[in-house]
Amino acid sequence: MTGDGMRVGAEEEFHVVDLATRRLAPRGQLVLDGLPSERFTDELQRSMVESNSTPCLTLEELARDLCGMRGRLIRQADGLGLGINAAGSSPLADMDELKVSPSPRYEQMLDDYQQLTREQLICGTHVHVQVEDRDLAVAVAHRLTPWLPPLLALSASSPFWDGSDTGYASYRTLVWSRWPTAGPIGKYESAAEYEEMIRELIRSEVIADPGMLYFDIRPSEHVPTVELRICDANPRVESVVLVAGLFRALVCRELEAVRQGVEREVHLEAVRAATWQAARSGLEGELIDPAGGVPRPAAVVLGRLVEGLRPQLEQSGDWELVSELVEEALAKGSSAERQRRAYARGERLADVVDLLLAETRACEWDRPANDPPSYRSAS
Repeated sequence: MTGDGMRVGAEEEFHVVDLATRRLAPRGQLVLDGLPSERFTDELQRSMVESNSTPCLTLEELARDLCGMRGRLIRQADGLGLGINAAGSSPLADMDELKVSPSPRYEQMLDDYQQLTREQLICGTHVHVQVEDRDLAVAVAHRLTPWLPPLLALSASSPFWDGSDTGYASYRTLVWSRWPTAGPIGKYESAAEYEEMIRELIRSEVIADPGMLYFDIRPSEHVPTVELRICDANPRVESVVLVAGLFRALVCRELEAVRQGVEREVHLEAVRAATWQAARSGLEGELIDPAGGVPRPAAVVLGRLVEGLRPQLEQSGDWELVSELVEEALAKGSSAERQRRAYARGERLADVVDLLLAETRACEWDRPANDPPSYRSAS
């Protein structure tokens, strides 16, 4: 399937915040009670909710769908004295007050994983790209792992944890990495071999079901897609759309390489190191260049990434938009850096929460195709 026919979709996780205290509020179900269950659902923590886009052919269609869902979610929360923010972490939380959502699966996870489950106060963005052939999905997922750290850097939005600056742009990555099945996916020769690995893990009782494979990228268990899972949730919908466009182009390029018999050697140790570097520095430092394995300024790595994907981006009609959004992302800096600037002005974590609430709310996408993006920015 060519790039201009591959649908893309996104799942966004959101924090629910008490507007009076700016702290996480375990009231997600109250927000969900007034929303359609096919588009909005609960998550592991009661202070989180998730939205699910429709499969979209164009990035503009995806952007409008994401903005529409954010708008519905925020309006519903407004009536309850609650706020919605999209970020890897939310700076203010009372961990003793927060509980897992009341479902047998989540309660079993709490029993099995204990403190690891209690501390999953993190939100991510998952991007799906249509790949109908399961064998191809398995092959592409592994081959793409070196290219994921720059996408993480674009999304990095979790510098604060439990009231402190962690020194990381994406501390969510470190919290997430403690799960037994987190990290880059290994190489499997076929979908059958991949499925056998899942069965072995379930037999070991380390995981209970296939949904607990928390790789940075994986063949989806419920839809015929390759699913990107490494990214933080991000308050600016433009960042989500940018990641989606780049990821679809990467999938397209790698599918063609597989069909042409191009071998790809992937060293998972190097991928883990590059992921750590992206989580540490975001867009404000150096990233590991996937093409050469050496550190370069983030702007250089992303520029080379976009230019290398130009054939796929042009084929899907995304070249102008993605180029514009990359320049914009580098000019604005990562969400993590914007949060730190907000904190530095008055040293109040409530100001950081307010920034995240405002950026999440400032979601508009109303422009003709191939025109520069039109948006409001709270930053």
